[in-house]
Amino acid sequence: MFHAGYLQFRKCFLFHHESFKIQTGLNLSNHTVGFAMQEKIRAASVQFEHAPGDKVYNLSRIEAYVAQAAQEQTDLIAFPECCITGYWFLRELSRADFFALAEPVPQGASTQAVIRLAQQYRIIIGAGLLELDEEAQKVYNSYVVALPDGSWHCHRKLHAFVHPNLSSGSEYTVFDTHLGWKIGVLICYDNNLIENARITALLGADVLLAPHQTGGCDSRSPHAMGLVDPKLWEQRRENPEAIEAEFRGDRGRGWLMRWLPARAHDNGMFLVFSNGVGRDGNEIRTGHAMILDPYGRILGETWKADDAMVTAELDSSLLPLSTGRRWIQVRRPELYQPLIQRIGNEKETAKVRFGEP
Repeated sequence: MFHAGYLQFRKCFLFHHESFKIQTGLNLSNHTVGFAMQEKIRAASVQFEHAPGDKVYNLSRIEAYVAQAAQEQTDLIAFPECCITGYWFLRELSRADFFALAEPVPQGASTQAVIRLAQQYRIIIGAGLLELDEEAQKVYNSYVVALPDGSWHCHRKLHAFVHPNLSSGSEYTVFDTHLGWKIGVLICYDNNLIENARITALLGADVLLAPHQTGGCDSRSPHAMGLVDPKLWEQRRENPEAIEAEFRGDRGRGWLMRWLPARAHDNGMFLVFSNGVGRDGNEIRTGHAMILDPYGRILGETWKADDAMVTAELDSSLLPLSTGRRWIQVRRPELYQPLIQRIGNEKETAKVRFGEP
């Protein structure tokens, strides 16, 4: 039987959720009500080294992992940010090549391929790509989530910066599924801002999909990440200990552990972190796919220096009394007006990320 206390909590939470929608004007067109929540589901997170611009190869890797996940009776699988198109190499593309790589959603071949896989294997699949808005002639860093019934949802990265012709999204993405679990999506840098995670939780997310291309970044901060020597990646077969030590250290896992578990813990959500691994342009991504529970505890992780998948069981009975959900119930929104006021030091994400004037 499903936890009765959680049903009552969820009813109250959704009432607050609807009030929040009215106050903020957020787009909740994907929200529907009426699915019975399964007590437990199985989730998977994948890390893989994408081939820049090679959609056929990248989709073949996605299909291979979806098939493997299906054999393990997985309900939900998450792939990295821009894993279909590639990511860091986008900085070097001309405007014409950049637009040529993007596809409309859902009409584009890549989204259609992911939808077919979701239908074939009866799994919820999330994967990242460049989305072309043909009407507005804009390109977004987007994450498509396809469901087994052929429906789909798309999140546009809120804090995009990798190319001057890349636009940022302006809507949060939280939706119901046939599993009765609500899923939210935040892409890479979106997760860095605590406000984004909190709003996603307020919109009712039980699981946050957090696709990334991170770790091993040439950070402006002397105490955040840092470059990984490419030779360690090239020699990973002969000397796995050296590259795995980097992945587990401050350039990878060490940096993640300073903040990522807090997004799950403080907001009472399961979190599925998917990341690129290996070469991404001139940098080495540190992988470390992991799944966390709503207390910020790690249910599954890998520091393998290779393509890999981790799976974990998500137990809904952990949600109602999780610290974050109890904290949300004692919020005092009347005190939070400063959060929506500009203080004068706001900058575009690219200027903060790269230190542009």
